[in-house]
Amino acid sequence: MVVSILGCGWYGKALALSLIKKGFSVKGSATSEEKVKLLEQEGIIPYLLKLGNEASPLPSEFFNCDILVISIPPRTRSGEGDSYLAKLSAVINSILVNGVKKLIYISSTGVYSEQNKTLTELDEPLPDNPSGQILLDAESLLKEHTEFQTTIIRFGGLVGPGRHPGRFFAGKTEIPNGRAPVNMIYQSDAVGITEAIINKDLLGYTINACAPDHPEKGTFYPMMASLGGYPIPQFIDELQNWKLVESVYLETLLEYKFQVPEWKLYPADSF
Repeated sequence: MVVSILGCGWYGKALALSLIKKGFSVKGSATSEEKVKLLEQEGIIPYLLKLGNEASPLPSEFFNCDILVISIPPRTRSGEGDSYLAKLSAVINSILVNGVKKLIYISSTGVYSEQNKTLTELDEPLPDNPSGQILLDAESLLKEHTEFQTTIIRFGGLVGPGRHPGRFFAGKTEIPNGRAPVNMIYQSDAVGITEAIINKDLLGYTINACAPDHPEKGTFYPMMASLGGYPIPQFIDELQNWKLVESVYLETLLEYKFQVPEWKLYPADSF
């Protein structure tokens, strides 16, 4: 089976390497010649692919695959959010021209606002920030097309090698909302859930993907800071607006078993 990954960044590259170990042929895109060379060194079939004003032609060979994974964030903080849907539309045109039939789109639990309750895929997201709204609009854009089948994965905060959560608030004090739950997922579980969707050919769904352990921020981040050797942050013991994101599909349809189901089991080598 051939899998193309549009966006071989922190998550996409990890997915690619895991799939290769399992015998898949993997094509991956990068936005610079330097990154393309790194992908090639890892055994990924590399493609230089840029979207936007400096767009390069989208190579048909890249879209010659059994399933396409799109993992390109809006990057609203760097000012690229306004052009995101136009970029995605260009990708969709290539999908249609080249006859891609199966697609996995990487979204985020950021599409959910803090509604002070547990939220699943059955709840309306109601995003309350620009990034969440853009991602929800992107999901809707993909769902409009019946020419291909799309499964959307809404990941919680991604952590793991190179993204240790202990440094997120390291040394800070008087951090508000210390009793709000966290919605996080470890990298290997993000990869594992994606692979499970591919292996089960589970298309046409929207799936939330967070670890089942949702400790309070005031517990989680100091614990992680201690684990990573970072200065311990201090949170205010209060509960403001919050959300706890769970899934109705991970167990019932995917039968997925988390590799890091509890954060006290966070791998010691993830620094």
